[in-house]
Amino acid sequence: MVFAVLVGICSGLAALLLNRSLETMLEWLHPYRVYWWAIFLPAVGAALSSLFLDKIVNEGAGHGVPEVIYAVSRYGGLLRLRSSFSRLISSCLTIGSGGSAGPEAPVVMSGAAIGSNIARAFSLNDRQRVALVGCGAAGAIAAIFNAPISGMVFAIEVILGEWRTMNIIPIAIAAVAGTEVSRLLKGNQIAFAHRAFNIHYNDIAACVGLAIICALASILLTRALRSMHHVSKRVALPLWVRAAIGGCMVGVIGYFLPYVLGEGYHAIRTAIEGGFTGGLMLVAVIAVFKILATALTLGWGGSGGIFAPCLVIGAFVGLSFHRFLASVWSSVQWVNEGCFALLGMAGLISGILQAPLTGIFLVIEITGGYEVILPLIVVSAISTTLCHYVEPASFYLKDLVEQGQLLRPGTDARVLADLSIQELLETDCICVHPDMRLVKFIDIVKSSHRNYFPVEDPTTGRFLGMIQLDDIRPYLFDPAMHHAVLTGQLMNTHIQTVSLYDDLSDVLQKMDQGHIFSMPVVADNRFLGMISKATLLDQYRKELMVQTGRF
Repeated sequence: MVFAVLVGICSGLAALLLNRSLETMLEWLHPYRVYWWAIFLPAVGAALSSLFLDKIVNEGAGHGVPEVIYAVSRYGGLLRLRSSFSRLISSCLTIGSGGSAGPEAPVVMSGAAIGSNIARAFSLNDRQRVALVGCGAAGAIAAIFNAPISGMVFAIEVILGEWRTMNIIPIAIAAVAGTEVSRLLKGNQIAFAHRAFNIHYNDIAACVGLAIICALASILLTRALRSMHHVSKRVALPLWVRAAIGGCMVGVIGYFLPYVLGEGYHAIRTAIEGGFTGGLMLVAVIAVFKILATALTLGWGGSGGIFAPCLVIGAFVGLSFHRFLASVWSSVQWVNEGCFALLGMAGLISGILQAPLTGIFLVIEITGGYEVILPLIVVSAISTTLCHYVEPASFYLKDLVEQGQLLRPGTDARVLADLSIQELLETDCICVHPDMRLVKFIDIVKSSHRNYFPVEDPTTGRFLGMIQLDDIRPYLFDPAMHHAVLTGQLMNTHIQTVSLYDDLSDVLQKMDQGHIFSMPVVADNRFLGMISKATLLDQYRKELMVQTGRF
């Protein structure tokens, strides 16, 4: 808990550093947006960002949250020290120049790396390091939004994927520490203040339709981001050139629709305050082109997150839906359009992250809209559910799931990932030769407690097959066969083998499917030992107790 305070403070400072840097850069470049050549500003920023990540710090483009989740699930939260600042610099270049992305994911990466390296510096164990990674993520989100509950819920729901008291307490402390740093340096301000909303029953009923639209927009954004990434990879150009191309296209869109540029917080304030003067068509167009601009920025090599774009898209989706309702059912008294903008923000965050609690608490804390808690729950729950049916994995997890790299705590794959075949190898098997007579083999059986006997070539040592006692039992009790049969005639040559580096989840699945209780481990055609289901499950149980703290 003491380390949680330290991590929360450091990650909060990192978040504020990026926030101030973006404000300065956006303010500095704002006067030049009126010129035609301003379309190249996002291109320059994205190219510099890509070059910095690829050539200087040797990290891939993107937002970094999947890397944090991967580190938590596979390597006990181990992250490199340079990750604590690399995404801050790269995202500042991308977003500050006008790229359509958010600063939240980069500060999550930074905070998580800070927590990981503090844990490593003090030689903490894996469970403690994972908790501090969550503390870093929570402190960063809490500081950038002045929202401690949202930071805590995001770290637990998205980053760690498990609700455990051992994690919740330090993460909550880190979120509070990050928030207090933000309030000390920026003041206790609500990010998107609004006037009170008077919710009616018809507004709550309309939330079902809004949730469906938000789910569609979430799916569209997810697929646009992935499609742009695949299209970009097929272009035979250096990464920084591709990033510049994407940034230039964003600059062209932003020249005509300035609302799509940058993080877009000013657009959110306008929408929630009900001060957007454009018509229904313009609002819908901005939402669509914000999706396109975000896909071009991140899919083509820019650096940043999807939090802020989701909030902007959600605000304009909610705004357009309200204006549609007002035009079709003009006689019905609807709540102020700012309320629907707020609900749209929750719908997009919940849908694309498939994290309804994060969407609910984030929108409540950054807007102070506690009076809309009921419609918030409706929109977030329905949007998350619909997105899950169409896209079973969230945007952050989809690539990890497709590559088989997502190992959530407490799952079979996560427990087995911490075990290796070398740990489970049973080497007390007696090898026999194929030209050995059965009578001699019987003497070996008498001195062994094994039911499996590997057969090797006597000259080369090459693994030939296995003899299982259950398969040859009739021969053992027939004296006439003892001098007439050779072990080579009794061995099974069509037997499934395992290598030292096979995934234990796959090995266990093969055992279950083939009703096999032991399998030979073979490397370079040489027998190394046996792996048995009994030993595997025994070690599985011990590892599960360690990971869950029940030891």
